[in-house]
Amino acid sequence: MKKCWIAAGLAAAMVVTSLTGCGSSDGKKAAENATANAAVNVPTEPFGDTVKYDPSQPINDGKDISVEFWEWGSDNLFQELIDGYTAIHPNVSIKLVNNPWDDYWTKLPLSLGGANGPAIFNVHNSQHENLINYMAPYEVSSDDLDADFNGVSAHVIDGKVYYIDYGIMTGSVYYNKDMWEAAGLTDADYPKTWDEMREVAKKLTIKEGNSFVQAGLNFNGTFHQNYLLGLNYQLGQDLFEDDKKTATVNNDAMKEVMQLLVDLYEVDGVGSKDFGAEGADSFGQGQSAMTIQWGHFNNTLKTNFPDINFGVFEIPVFAENPYAYNRYNGESTFGINKNAPADQQAVAQDIVKYFLANNDIQKKFNIAMSTFPAKKSLAEDAEILANPSMAVLADHIDRYIWPGPMPATMETSLKTAGENVFFNGMSIDDALAEAEATIHNDMKNSSFESVESLYKYAE
Repeated sequence: MKKCWIAAGLAAAMVVTSLTGCGSSDGKKAAENATANAAVNVPTEPFGDTVKYDPSQPINDGKDISVEFWEWGSDNLFQELIDGYTAIHPNVSIKLVNNPWDDYWTKLPLSLGGANGPAIFNVHNSQHENLINYMAPYEVSSDDLDADFNGVSAHVIDGKVYYIDYGIMTGSVYYNKDMWEAAGLTDADYPKTWDEMREVAKKLTIKEGNSFVQAGLNFNGTFHQNYLLGLNYQLGQDLFEDDKKTATVNNDAMKEVMQLLVDLYEVDGVGSKDFGAEGADSFGQGQSAMTIQWGHFNNTLKTNFPDINFGVFEIPVFAENPYAYNRYNGESTFGINKNAPADQQAVAQDIVKYFLANNDIQKKFNIAMSTFPAKKSLAEDAEILANPSMAVLADHIDRYIWPGPMPATMETSLKTAGENVFFNGMSIDDALAEAEATIHNDMKNSSFESVESLYKYAE
């Protein structure tokens, strides 16, 4: 069915002009659209930084066209993007198709392999290998993208870009402000190093006999994601060898990180493997004073634990001026289906360019996801810095590394290693040796290549 409306917000303007309709001529429609756009402040002049979008350029020669846009779980956010785009191009009808996360990654590759797949779709870099062969490269140069966005080089394949990060997410320390104050701590006590972190965690720990009332720090459940797959970079150790394919987790740096976890619980006594299965839930339930979580935790707290008065500070380091603070993962821009008809691909390319150039919608996506904008011109935006999970990254955002869309075995094998150390009495050396052997076996047929060497400060 053709789309004969611009957007709900344009209804009043359309009534005033009383001429808009699917059957009007191109000239007549253009005049009506200009009137309506002016009435609702739809952009008519080019906008953007290096990557610019010119709303005066017609799409599909002004002829009606319909495309599908697949995504998961963020209907309102994507609909706002669609409404903004179709306000400029009312001849374009965009059907938003939502899929549950688990179903999405089964249905999408099957659909892209056929003749009727979506022209444009939401991407997650963890599914890179499953999607890349179905994707068309952007018709925007990597140089222009690199001028506007951080981290573009890690996404260049044979000189072409198929998606980039619009937002960056990583680990930070979430702390309970009420517990912090009760322990006599102030903003001046934010720990910069792990030695300082250990002392602060002790002050925040409360016990009755041998039982915990309040853990100073809780890393249960997510230690592999938030410590073992990230703190190695502080010590100058990559997750992959120079060949970019061979994982290395049985090394001195990883052993030092694992020893830190053991010492926090078994030497410092600031938490326990038995005090709550998940550090995030324990923090949300007011049982733990600190936890390291990724940016999405900001939304989790506000949604599931609204009574927790929390703050955020940057993850501590082993020593000043680390090689990198941690790894990051990105929220990705959209994929374009190379098997879609040429006219639909042209619309998809235009939607992507509109998104890349539009600071307002970029900001809304990042705020909704609690990700720090990859777009450089948003780094000091007041609304971005008002979100504590984003503001905490502002000073050192270029000191975080993306290793690439790592195979799941990296996480699962290191989680098993930690569980073997804490619950099964296995030595750190043996646990990491076993994990590395498992990873090597699981990845023997993988096409994964690390992009750690593309890090700005790579040694």
